[in-house]
Amino acid sequence: MNTDSVTSELRGSRSHWQQVWANFRRRRLAFISLVIVAIIYLLGIIAPLIQTHDYQETNIGKTQQGPDNENWLGTDRLGRDIYTRVVWGIQTTVIITATTLITGSLFLGVTMGLMAGYFRGWIDAVIMRIGEVISAFPDILLIILLAATLRPKIVELARAIEDSTNITGLVSSGVVDYLVIGVALLPLSWFGMMRLVRGQVLALRDAEYVEAARAIGTSTPRILFRHILPNVVSPVIVSVSFGIGAIALSEVVLSFFGLGVQPPRPSLGVMIGEVTARGGASVSVLRDHPEQLLAPIIVVWLLIFCWNIVGDALNDVFNPRAR
Repeated sequence: MNTDSVTSELRGSRSHWQQVWANFRRRRLAFISLVIVAIIYLLGIIAPLIQTHDYQETNIGKTQQGPDNENWLGTDRLGRDIYTRVVWGIQTTVIITATTLITGSLFLGVTMGLMAGYFRGWIDAVIMRIGEVISAFPDILLIILLAATLRPKIVELARAIEDSTNITGLVSSGVVDYLVIGVALLPLSWFGMMRLVRGQVLALRDAEYVEAARAIGTSTPRILFRHILPNVVSPVIVSVSFGIGAIALSEVVLSFFGLGVQPPRPSLGVMIGEVTARGGASVSVLRDHPEQLLAPIIVVWLLIFCWNIVGDALNDVFNPRAR
């Protein structure tokens, strides 16, 4: 047996996902980008372990200071440690990105796409019309409108729960902020995924293996999630990789406008807003200490840039025609 035959057999013995991973690793820029994203998210996840100060701790005697041994990235106008607030801001981004993806794009978007593509008829029409009505609104304006409208009601509900159950921290811990942002992003996070999955299901619903499953009496949920869903995972992964950066940016924009995460909970958008917001103090900070913007802006830029690189690579790996 010659070398080419051995190589061919080894490749054939690999699973599909092993081959996908091998192809992805050969794209060095994309692999490095994925490592960078993983490191950034890891910093956010372990923020309580790697913080050097409490993110609420102020030191009026040491405001607007540059980096030193005690404050690695310097301090802000209230004397708070910028490094600590950045890693906690990353954790905020990680939590909101994960919850929005799981509840919106993955759960709602994939489920609605499976139903619309498989059942068609009036179910497909209703789901599509609802999505089209929502998508007709300008994205960022709808998000801001929902966040501004929902926040007072959700905060009021959280305080009522705290008073009636003696549970504390629902508002101060940032849970309410996560809920507000997640709900605000939900209407826009599912429709694109739903259309993608719907298109794939329309092409697969009449495939021979699906017809065979129907013929032997397989239940509809099993057909959808056992036979059809595994065959639409590839485009879903590509879509998610492109969408994560957009979700992170939306969270930053909401926090920047004061509609997202509220102080004292750190957020990258809040940190940027505190330096660039209108007002005498903020103008002075932006003019005299623009370096305070570097860390949060670099993190946001890296997340968006790296996820786009990863998305392009995944599109090439899963779609041979795009190579």
